[in-house]
Amino acid sequence: MGAPANVVRLQPVGIEFEVEENETVLDAAFRQGIALPHGCKEGQCSACKCVLTGGDVELKKYSTFALNEMERGQDYILLCRTLAYSDLEVELLNYDEEVLSKSIPVKDFTGTVTSVSALTHDIRRLEITLEQPLKFWAGQYVDITLPGPETITRSFSMANSPGESQNLAFIIKKYPNGRFSSRLDGDLAVGTEVGIKGPYGTCFRRENKTGAMILVGGGSGMSPLWSILHDHISSGEVRPVRFFYGARTQNDLFYLDHFAELAAKHPEFTFVPVLSHAADDTAWGGAKGFVHEAVGEHLRGADYGEDVDVYACGPSPMIEALTPVLQMSDVESDRIFFDKFTPANN
Repeated sequence: MGAPANVVRLQPVGIEFEVEENETVLDAAFRQGIALPHGCKEGQCSACKCVLTGGDVELKKYSTFALNEMERGQDYILLCRTLAYSDLEVELLNYDEEVLSKSIPVKDFTGTVTSVSALTHDIRRLEITLEQPLKFWAGQYVDITLPGPETITRSFSMANSPGESQNLAFIIKKYPNGRFSSRLDGDLAVGTEVGIKGPYGTCFRRENKTGAMILVGGGSGMSPLWSILHDHISSGEVRPVRFFYGARTQNDLFYLDHFAELAAKHPEFTFVPVLSHAADDTAWGGAKGFVHEAVGEHLRGADYGEDVDVYACGPSPMIEALTPVLQMSDVESDRIFFDKFTPANN
């Protein structure tokens, strides 16, 4: 028999759960349906940083950008890297009661590839059918593991609404040397069996909110935002919605006909594509520049006050540029929801 499980106590929320030998605290929480703050799950982003107030731990390898030596000396830990060698007492630095109340246990699923299609020259739509339904909230993601001689696992957000819990869709950006994405053109054939684990993520749509909703995305950030947008529409809630999407050129845009159709049916919805490399494109009459600049200009001209929610999904530079813009626009921090896409480290 293995060693007995240790107990982790989370303050100030008073939640307790067990962690097994060689299991990280974050994985143990996921397994038992406790959605703690997290991001990369690999010790790179600091989203799960907490303070250890009691107990013995060992930390697996992590980035000193996420947890520096001074913080570690003051008993700060990263839950995604922490192994428990005794019962633990942990003080959460960031937590969301709504996230905790809507926790879904992370489980393993088996899926089959049913479609891979090109949306642009470097963005693909991947569709996977699961053997059994996966419950998730709009905006969440899963880990997909491909078969083969070497295990390749990557995190991708669902592009479909939670109501389609057995047929999942993903909008994925291809990278020249991407070990996962390079397999999307031909190698990942229809019928291929893949592993799915999830759901993860705290950037999901909050219900029964008032005021405006601002969606901000770039690249494959379209995936979770597409899910959030359609989940909002199907909910019947009516509020102003502005979807800002950053791309380089017109060739990087897709779903324009779908957005036009949505805007025609829902007058409160507006899609705003913003092109960063269209200075000399005389055929483009839309917004130019960087997407965070367009969001800032809109917020300065709008009369939302503090009654606005922002969902931002995309690469780290976009999120980091957007953050001060939102702060200067007096958007409440607890109404800003980020999904920062970090590059794979293997």
